Amino acid sequence: MPSSPSSPSPTPGAPAPGPALAERLGGLLFFPVTAFAPDGSLDLDVFRAHVRRGVEAGAGAVFVCCGTGEFHALAPEEFSACVTAAVAEADGRVPVVAGAGYGPALAREFARRAEAAGADGLLAMPPYLVVAGQDGLVRHYTELADATALPTVVYQRDNALFTPDAVVRLARHPRIIGFKDGLGDPDVLQRIITAVRGAGLDKDFRYFNGLPTAELTGLAYRGLGVALYSSAVFCFAPEIALAFHRALAAEDEAAVRALLDGFYVPFVELRNQGRGYAVSLVKAGVRLRGLDVGGVRPPLSDPPPAHVEELGALLERGLELAGSMPGGTARTQSGGEAR
Repeated sequence: MPSSPSSPSPTPGAPAPGPALAERLGGLLFFPVTAFAPDGSLDLDVFRAHVRRGVEAGAGAVFVCCGTGEFHALAPEEFSACVTAAVAEADGRVPVVAGAGYGPALAREFARRAEAAGADGLLAMPPYLVVAGQDGLVRHYTELADATALPTVVYQRDNALFTPDAVVRLARHPRIIGFKDGLGDPDVLQRIITAVRGAGLDKDFRYFNGLPTAELTGLAYRGLGVALYSSAVFCFAPEIALAFHRALAAEDEAAVRALLDGFYVPFVELRNQGRGYAVSLVKAGVRLRGLDVGGVRPPLSDPPPAHVEELGALLERGLELAGSMPGGTARTQSGGEAR
């Protein structure tokens, strides 16, 4: 494993940077795809264009090298290059949060690389494969948060599932500032929110809807008081994603229903037709908008032409719907040239 780049160590007793990031997080959370050239190598020029256009389209934050960004397929040097590029393109306009995962040693390595590259925070993804108890999970994420001065959001999904008590223990850490829920159990999430609030730790602790195509569950999560969510659709159709976000915030039920029925539900039905489509179908959407971000790396596979054609038809329908709604604007170029 290559040695990590030098980075400053957290200063004992220094003010925790968490609340500053917590206060900056808002709007739609943009999880850019990672661009690859035809030979499979990293294409930083295209990646930078993708990030830049997303920020200019109105992203609230950039979450780089996470699930949609194929974190699992990136070498450490590629990870560092992508985070550095995203920080440069964001240019302080919105925060940049980088993924960190695998076992303890590698997770700390990626966290330190993110800090050295100038990231504003970390999204701590599940550890590799093992199914651990609550004490082990708390220790893992605590040690990860101790590795840098960066604020950290813990991502619940798959083999990293937490009890309310465990989340309270994590929330006591000065640099663990949020909890992204990829489980989708409202009973569990409500009990977690109640426990954190009961411990007096909710002031600067943020919650995120982290389910695939989070718009489908946006109404349910808002009922729990969780307004932040990651939008994969924003990668290739920010017009649609922003129209839905505005409608949800304004409690415009007619607009929400129209976008759910006309675009999001059919999109999810298409997404569910292939394994790994939560990433590869999104990359196909970015390519449809004119920016060649390449395909996915193994073990993922790109969708066949028939599914890409179906996605194109859905995209046109969604853009028409978004453009007809209050606040609708002309098609942007965040994913590439408008079609």
